[in-house]
Amino acid sequence: MSTDEKIIITPSPDGPYIVKNLINFSNQKGAIKVEKVMALCCCGKSLNKPYCDGTHAKIGFTNKNQQPKLENKCDNYVGVKITIHDNRRICAHAGVCTDNLASVFRMKKDPWINPDAADVKDIMEVIQNCPSGALSYTFENVAFKNNIHEPAIFIVPNGPYVVTGDVELMNTEMGEAGSKQQYTLCRCGASKNKPFCDGSHWGIEFKDDDN
Repeated sequence: MSTDEKIIITPSPDGPYIVKNLINFSNQKGAIKVEKVMALCCCGKSLNKPYCDGTHAKIGFTNKNQQPKLENKCDNYVGVKITIHDNRRICAHAGVCTDNLASVFRMKKDPWINPDAADVKDIMEVIQNCPSGALSYTFENVAFKNNIHEPAIFIVPNGPYVVTGDVELMNTEMGEAGSKQQYTLCRCGASKNKPFCDGSHWGIEFKDDDN
């Protein structure tokens, strides 16, 4: 793929995500028409979601990352057969891990991950479905790379943009062990960890009935 054809997302200063060359764009209703270059809303206030309508400039929106307190590093949970890696800073709190494998991903327990509490295949499957890329694993000395998806952006109902596949996020530090093949971008405007989703859409009860 040439440089001109590469799919890229560029967070513009205090403005929308500029997306180029995207082919697969969808929401719960199905495919969304794409343009060669698109400006996608990230302030949460556009009246033309998912597209930017300039509202960010009127409301003084900033996409500055405001989460310095959480260290951008990976914690390793070493098990007998598998090691689970976790970067809390880029977690979108979608609940895929805790909802589907509570024996391993244990809320309000320390350590919160027990890599020996379920079948390795089940652990792998759950981690592969982690939308933010915060979770990864090493099995038989091979680190898992989440490159199993086609390049795409999916709009989670009342939630973030889920980006999968070979889509390059420009001018952004991905974080230790953060996946470049799967990540979530804030769409509600409230995340303290912009451009990444931090689950704030739950707290502000973000609504987008059209997507």
